[in-house]
Amino acid sequence: MLLSQHPRRHYDRSQLREVICQIRFPAILSIGSHEPADFQEAVRREFPRYTARQDHLPPKVTMVNGAPKVETPAPVVNHNFVSMDNKWKLNLTKDFISLSTLSYPGWEEFAQRLDLPLAQFIRLYQPAFFRRIGLRYVNIISRSALGLEEEPWSALLQAPYLGILSEEDVREKDTAQCSVAFDTALDSSCRVKVHAGPGLVKQTAPNAPQDTELKFILDMDLFLPGETPPSLAAGALETLHGHSTALFEGAITEKLRTALQPR
Repeated sequence: MLLSQHPRRHYDRSQLREVICQIRFPAILSIGSHEPADFQEAVRREFPRYTARQDHLPPKVTMVNGAPKVETPAPVVNHNFVSMDNKWKLNLTKDFISLSTLSYPGWEEFAQRLDLPLAQFIRLYQPAFFRRIGLRYVNIISRSALGLEEEPWSALLQAPYLGILSEEDVREKDTAQCSVAFDTALDSSCRVKVHAGPGLVKQTAPNAPQDTELKFILDMDLFLPGETPPSLAAGALETLHGHSTALFEGAITEKLRTALQPR
C-alpha cells in the first residue's frame, strides 16, 4: 500500500535532513531587475540576513532550420533571506519563492514560518496564479544512528522502495548500485516524485571528513501542478502535508518505525 493509514506521528529520532516548500509562479521580471526592498522590509524581523547570488541555468538546445542550436539562459538573481540562527532560509527569484530548513520542528511551526513571507509576497507582487506548489522531504536514514547496524534495508523499508534489494537472493554487499524513482498521482490533483535507495552522503565543506556509512535516501517531492489561485495555496499545502505523512508511513516497516521512537 503506497499511502498508509497509520496515524500521524512525531519521531524523537527523526531522520529528516531537509524540508523545502517551493512555490512557482509566472515570471515577475521586477524581482530580477530590482532589489526586493519592500519584501525584505516585510520579512526582515524573521529573516534578517540577506545575500544575493547569480544562479546559472543549464543550456537549452533548440532546433533552428533543422539544426540544433545551444542557448545559454541569462543568470537568475536569487535573493536569500536567512534567520538569525541560520536554521531557516527564504529564497526569492523571478520564478519562485521557497522556504527551507535543516532543522525541521514539525509541520505547524514550518507552516507558521511560511505564512508571513508568502502573504507579503502575494500582497506586494500579486501573482496571477501559482503554477506549481511543492513540498519536499529529504530523509537520510542512518542505521548506526538508530542502532540497526545488523539489519538489512529490506527489514526497514517496504519493497516498492528497495528495487532488487527486496529479493531474498540479492545480497546488499554484492550490489554496487540500486535506486528507485517514480512519479505518480496521489489524488485527482496532487502528485509525488520519489527517489529512493542506499548511497553515500558527500560532505561539501572544504577539508571536511567524508562519511563512509551507507545510508538510505528517501526523497519525496509532493506537488500540485496547474494554475492554483494564491488564495488556495495554504489549503493546497495542508493537503500535500497530509499525503506526505501517509506516504512516509507507508514506506517504512514497523521495525524502523519503532527505532525512530514515535510519540
